[in-house]
Order: sequence, then structure tokens, then C-alpha cells
Amino acid sequence: MTDFGESAEIFEHHRFVVDKGQSITRIDKYLVNMMAGVSRNRIQDAAEAGAILVNDKPVKQNYKAKPNDVITIVLDHPPADYSITAEDIPLNIVYEDDDILLINKAPGLVVHPGVGNFTGTLLNALAWHLKDSPKFDANNPRLGLVHRIDKDTSGLLVVAKTEDAKSNLGIQFHEKTTQRLYNALVWGNVKADEGTITGALARDTRDRMQFAVFSEEENPNAKYAVTHYRVLERFAYVTLVECRLETGRTHQIRVHMKHIGHTLFNDERYGGHEILRGERFSKYKQFISNCFEICPRQALHAKTLGFTHPRTGEMMYFESELPEDMKTLIEKWQNYKT
Repeated sequence: MTDFGESAEIFEHHRFVVDKGQSITRIDKYLVNMMAGVSRNRIQDAAEAGAILVNDKPVKQNYKAKPNDVITIVLDHPPADYSITAEDIPLNIVYEDDDILLINKAPGLVVHPGVGNFTGTLLNALAWHLKDSPKFDANNPRLGLVHRIDKDTSGLLVVAKTEDAKSNLGIQFHEKTTQRLYNALVWGNVKADEGTITGALARDTRDRMQFAVFSEEENPNAKYAVTHYRVLERFAYVTLVECRLETGRTHQIRVHMKHIGHTLFNDERYGGHEILRGERFSKYKQFISNCFEICPRQALHAKTLGFTHPRTGEMMYFESELPEDMKTLIEKWQNYKT
């Protein structure tokens, strides 16, 4: 057990301020939601060791976290420096020149190292692919990823190989001049052929791993977000839609589509891994179970990406095919007979 007596030098590793709207929750449960990849047992052990402080005082695992509590996790060593190391991980490279790199990311590949995923990420793969490039350093934040997509979302990502390229592309994303189209299979019959969803996003006060739509009165810190959608094809109980991002917030399409009653198919985080539309009989339940096995993730693919080349000024537009899991899933719905 770690001794955090007066003589020990301690270092803050994590800090959280409980949201005003957070319901009173056991601290071990609260921290599990806040720290992806960290088990409840590890948090309980840390509490027993006196490593979890609330408002600068050690608490036990059954402490009830309240709004505005300042929670810190302290240890007797400085936070580790998780530098990005090169790993030989296959990449599907769509385009590459001296300034940029376009990747069609496979589902299941984490983009950036974080708690529980310090290796095996896209950045580790990039460090390997560009290991002989004297100008590229995967640990330099002024290079590399310009935007991100979720682990279980597939599709196109642009990477900057120079500082000028990242700065230029960053401005394009910020000013919303890029073109980003996604394909998503969602639960239910989307009645309107096209539409726009406007709703500010922030972390859900009931579950910090989710985001939700808030009004300005409910949460003044929520970030403005706009998604345009268009129906591509309707099936019995699901719809294939194209979503165009005007803004690029975390989980934006997933949250916005759920907000209008059309959760992404098999999106476990937002409840899409349950049968949300359809029949009660066992044959249909087996059909859905088979669909979940075919595409064991949210059915979302970043299909197209357009932007101005940061050095030449040329307009560039890239399109990627749907991955096999989504192709097979859509074919299965096309052949479904009610």
C-alpha cells in the first residue's frame, strides 16, 4: 500500500470536476465512467491506498461524489510520459505526397493513444510508416492527425506531414470549408427524404461516456453542431442515410441521429445494439442477431473527404468504398422479407 504521509512527494495524475447536473454517485462508479479502460477494481484499490482525493482529502470507494466536487488521483511518481512508438501495423493508404497522407481507417483501429490504448493505434502505425522521414515526428503535436473518427467508425482521415500542412488544414476544418460525407445505417424509417439536425452537444450528465443534445439554458458549455442528412435507401425497419457534417463534434452523427429517434444500428454506446424496431417473433430476433454478428459495431463509415491541398491550392476529393461488414449488412437488409 502506498504511503501518502506528509513526507511523501505526490504527483497529480488525473483531475475531474463533477458537473453541476451530475446526480450523486459512488466515486468508484463515477470514475469508471470517466476513465475508459480502467476497471472498477483498480479504482477501488486506489481508494484503499489513499490515492483518490476529493477536495484535497482522501476518500474511500463508497464516497458519494457530488456536483462541483474536485476529484484528483495522486501517486508517488510523476505521470508517465507515453511517447508514441513505431509499430508495424498495416495501413490502407489512399493517397500520399510530401505534405499529406490519406488513410482509409479500418473499423476497430483506435486513432490516438489514450487510457487503455497506449499501443496498437493509428498514430503508432504512422510512426512506423514514416520512420524514415526526417521531417515527421509522431510525438510532435504540430504534425499528424488533423481530425479524428471513433474507434469503431471506418473511413477516410487526412494526416499532415508538415507543420504548414497541419496549420492550413486545421483552418479549413475550423472554418467548415471541408467536405465530409458519412454513410450510416440507422434504426427506423426516416420519413423525410432529407433534413438538418441542429443541436448543441456536451457530455451527458448521467453517463460521461456519452454525449447528448442540450439547449443553451440547459448547458451553456454545449458546443454548436449541425448535421445534414439525406435518405439513400429504406428497408423494412432500418434506413441507409448519408450525413454531411457542417461541424465536427465528438459522436456528432451518433448523437444527432439518436436525437431524432434514429439511433445508429448496433451502436452499443447509444443503445443501438438492442432491437429498436421490427417484429417480436423469434425468426426476426435471429435475423437481427445475425446482422449484429456481421457488423459488430456502429454502422458508420466516413465515405468521402474533400479539402484544398495545403500547398498547391488544388481542390482534392476522395471517396472510399464501404467496408465489407457494412456492405454485407446492407445486402442482408435488402434481401429481408417481412
